Amino acid sequence: MEQDNRCRDVERSIIKKYRKQIWCKFTKAINEYELIQDGDKIAVCISGGKDSMLMAKLFQELERHGKKNFELVFLVMNPGYNPINYETIRRNAELLHVPITVFETDIFEIVAKDDMESPCYLCARMRRGYLYSRAKELGCNKIALGHHFDDVVETILMGMLYGSQIQTMMPKLHSTNFEGMELIRPLYLIREEDIIHWMHYNELRFIRCACRFTERCEQEAEEEQKSSKREEVKELIRELEKRSPSVAKNIFRSVENVNVDTVIAYKQNGVKHHFLDGYDGGEG
Repeated sequence: MEQDNRCRDVERSIIKKYRKQIWCKFTKAINEYELIQDGDKIAVCISGGKDSMLMAKLFQELERHGKKNFELVFLVMNPGYNPINYETIRRNAELLHVPITVFETDIFEIVAKDDMESPCYLCARMRRGYLYSRAKELGCNKIALGHHFDDVVETILMGMLYGSQIQTMMPKLHSTNFEGMELIRPLYLIREEDIIHWMHYNELRFIRCACRFTERCEQEAEEEQKSSKREEVKELIRELEKRSPSVAKNIFRSVENVNVDTVIAYKQNGVKHHFLDGYDGGEG
């Protein structure tokens, strides 16, 4: 009974206390980017972190309060979690009444054997592929990932500062390797700080990262964050927002307002276009 009451309080907080910051931005992303269509079967991918668990609850609330025109599977992949982290995921799913479907992989074993300086990219690619594959086996046509507004903004800035390119994390993508499958990001407009506030308000505790060395992340979080390019960008945005609160929003909107007449070159469908291609010699 106590657990049922706790779950109801968590659900109520989404609709009531965090309605503006979380619920409305979730439904806005769903509608603005047309993330759900009639007849969709969506694999809500749960890593065990705060973002994906909130996403699971948001989808449940959408089923409860919105138009029921889709099906859900709450998909958890175990890539080799240690027992403590695995139990934390199961315990949170039980507490929050999220009926998870779990499948096992040996991704962490494979990545651990690979002699790479940074195995994160390989691990992420493999996890994405396994999720697509399992979701398709279950009859799903979409997978939902828990990337939020700040992930998008940081990705834009990281691309410019470290990748010498302008690109963004899209709200939805067709899979190039799994025909008929699509990736959606329903937390696209939700700020990370609001997710953290929701988590603390409800006294919830989630795992820090979907990594075999999560326990090390917990113990050495500050040291690892200082050496992370993403954390560097995150800190840069924090500092800029102290002086100008609209910085993150402006970075986000910048990729919605690209004027190709004023860029040197751009790519479309893998083909590079240069401003000189159509330049007629006249003055600007």
